[in-house]
Amino acid sequence: MTNSRPSVGTIIYVLGALGLGLYFAFAAVQGDYGVLKRAGVAAEGRALAQELEVLEAEVARMENLTLRLSDKYLDLDLLDERARDVLGMVRQDEIVLD
Repeated sequence: MTNSRPSVGTIIYVLGALGLGLYFAFAAVQGDYGVLKRAGVAAEGRALAQELEVLEAEVARMENLTLRLSDKYLDLDLLDERARDVLGMVRQDEIVLD
């Protein structure tokens, strides 16, 4: 008579292989280098790239204003505007809309 049940070693081997497969599948999805972590890092990278573009535009604007107020290139209209803004003064012939 032949025994049709698998041996204990076979059951342990199959359960071990199944457990190891489940562990690697979980690590591939949820682990430090998994799919979800990679998607989060990619989204964060896109957000930081957008923020960098905004900051670079702001730096370019500030560099332009700094250049226009420098000794080599003095924009009198900008100087007049900044002085009026800082001092809070207007000329007698100007009309101020608030």
